[in-house]
Amino acid sequence: MEQLITHTIDLKNGNINDKRREIRDYFEKTWAVDELLYTQLKSHEIFYHRGDPLRHVLLFYLGHTAVFYINKFFLAKIIDNRINPAFESIFAIGVDEMSWDDLDERHYNWPKVSEVREYRNKAKAVILDVIDNAPLKLPVAWDDPFWIVMMGIEHERIHLETSSVLIRQLPLNEVVAGRFGFVCTEFGTAPANEMLAVPGGEMKLGKPADHHFYGWDNEYGSHTENVADFKTSKYLCSNAEFLEFINAGGYETQSYWTEEGWHWRNFKQAEMPLFWRKDGNEYRLRLVAEEIAMPWNWPVEVNYLEAKAYCNWRSAREGKTYRLPTEAEWYRLAEQCKITDVSERNSTPGNLNLEKFSSPCPVDKFPQGDFYDVVGNVWQWTETPITGFAGFKVHPMYDDFSTPTFDGKHNIIKGGSWISTGNEATLHSRYAFRRHFYQHAGFRIVESEQPLVIRNNEYETDSEVTLACETEWTNPGGQTQNFTQQLAAHLLEITNGKPGKVLDLNADTGRLAFELAPFAENITAIDFSARFIRMPVQMLEQGFMRYIVTDECELLHYREIVLNEKVKISGSEKIQFLQDNANNLKALYSGYNLIVLPQLLEELTSPVGFLQKIHERLLPGGLLVIASTYDWDRNHTERSERPGGFKRDGEPVSSYEGIKEILSAHFNEIVPPVNLTQIRPLSSRTSEYRICEVTVWKMKG
Repeated sequence: MEQLITHTIDLKNGNINDKRREIRDYFEKTWAVDELLYTQLKSHEIFYHRGDPLRHVLLFYLGHTAVFYINKFFLAKIIDNRINPAFESIFAIGVDEMSWDDLDERHYNWPKVSEVREYRNKAKAVILDVIDNAPLKLPVAWDDPFWIVMMGIEHERIHLETSSVLIRQLPLNEVVAGRFGFVCTEFGTAPANEMLAVPGGEMKLGKPADHHFYGWDNEYGSHTENVADFKTSKYLCSNAEFLEFINAGGYETQSYWTEEGWHWRNFKQAEMPLFWRKDGNEYRLRLVAEEIAMPWNWPVEVNYLEAKAYCNWRSAREGKTYRLPTEAEWYRLAEQCKITDVSERNSTPGNLNLEKFSSPCPVDKFPQGDFYDVVGNVWQWTETPITGFAGFKVHPMYDDFSTPTFDGKHNIIKGGSWISTGNEATLHSRYAFRRHFYQHAGFRIVESEQPLVIRNNEYETDSEVTLACETEWTNPGGQTQNFTQQLAAHLLEITNGKPGKVLDLNADTGRLAFELAPFAENITAIDFSARFIRMPVQMLEQGFMRYIVTDECELLHYREIVLNEKVKISGSEKIQFLQDNANNLKALYSGYNLIVLPQLLEELTSPVGFLQKIHERLLPGGLLVIASTYDWDRNHTERSERPGGFKRDGEPVSSYEGIKEILSAHFNEIVPPVNLTQIRPLSSRTSEYRICEVTVWKMKG
């Protein structure tokens, strides 16, 4: 393990040739430690088991980290060809418990482990070729090829940790101990915890745009917060301290729990933390690949809901106000303890980066200032739901890394754990999980009478998403019906009001699916980006969605769109919103009566290839409806991949003519094309007009 230890890369300073070698070494060590993690599985059969019922089988994650590099390289045009389109589809999406994740095992024909290993070898060769030959300049900016290389490496290091949690949830007889580092053997009585004062101050959060480390999009921007004086625990909460909560009936007393927490506790019938085991009157602790006698002086590992219940119990018992720290308070504590970033440290300050143990260790082993484990050992839950700082913007090559978590349901964890490496071990890292999720995470408590203020964007502010909402869900320009409503009406007319089984291949914010739902048998609505999908998912779950759009300059409109009662009663249960890539769809999306491509062709890298195969997904007699502006992006779609909009043999070929020629082998056009106008309101007084040609094609046979 020691020879695999490394740190994230300085992307600003150094020599080009040295930097290329450094990044190559960083990649190879990342790849190797990821491979080493899976040696803890007892056999190949275990790759087809789930550690968590709400996550994929473990084989998915073995393939996913390799596929991620190839998909991002292809999207960024760093490479021209895929390795295995089928693998790059089934291993692409589905790693968090989101409503749009497809976790239905019936949709997956998982390949052999040996085939995934073979794919990984091919992917590794491609990645190394990119590292060795792609243009490199310093500093590396986030639109450079090497930013995408680092994106792949840091993404793989995230999964090193999250996959270890899934392995930890497998039955003990399915794993093998002793293959991934050394477990701490220091057990003893837990130290008496105490509350120490931390002076308040103005905290400026956010990573500078020119920082020398790779960063995820949510780290950038700026946020200033005045932190009042507070007290916090000297140590992380130990297993021994948490046992007091259990013995006091903490899991049986509803008043200690939030409403969300009590629902979770009842659903799980939880009586103790997930990784605790009880053998008669003795407690034991499950580690990643082994079980040991309970180390009472180690930090307890719980989800946010349990940590919050513990704080409420302590508050009721002692008549004080205890809670978890906010993100800003954690940074204030780190500042007081003089915690520095990776590049400024002479040595790792605690149980971090796999440099000490492959497990937690005693809470009083690593002092940092007057406190212990401000960083390292286990992550620390905070009260803060994640959202973007002012100035936040998404990275175009990974536009749904952060924004799907800006839903008020994902709380930030800080400080890192024993297995946190790379970006996770940096001071600016910002990771968040659902409050009922387990990571290698515990908590420390805060005592403060200051009212807790939670900054959470209840209104969507992503400008691209809000523009799509305004276009689809309002009637800009005084239209009686907007473009989506007109398209829905046209679809219902040509299907005689019975569209059957529908595939919407550019769902956007979901209006078309909701319009068709009362009449359809069922609808699968797919979009490439979870940024957009999460809006209609919210509509399904809550019956409304909210967003903010520009009025004039600094003036804003706050919109709330409420789900139509007719749709709610007779249609919403028929819709499934999913995230996927129309350029490389899974084979399961087939057998439809109607496939709709609303302004999709313009977004594809290969419209011609897509049209040549789309018949495979329709039933005989099924309909294909294309709505397009034919506004091809010449930088995105090569001329040979466009159906028209060019001259051939000196004669003009329109996109409509080209599409007709491609589809003629399998389709007949059944009605003349119609033009529908789409108005996209950029502000209250500025709009963009698009004319979409809608063509209807019936499958032969």
